[in-house]
Amino acid sequence: MKQNGVNSFTTQEVLDFMKSRGALYKNSTIKTHICSKCCINANKNHATVYNDYRRIENGKYELSNV
Repeated sequence: MKQNGVNSFTTQEVLDFMKSRGALYKNSTIKTHICSKCCINANKNHATVYNDYRRIENGKYELSNV
């Protein structure tokens, strides 16, 4: 993760981080945003999408504007 000087992260790392910060969102909601709504190279299945992340391999992402 970027906080460790690495520009890649897994879905599980995000889930663990958000849980440690007290996030109340369901895991499925978080995964949907990471894997689909905020991923620049995901299939366009949503009316509103963001280009925050890029999938670099299955379950692994990087920030797209670094």
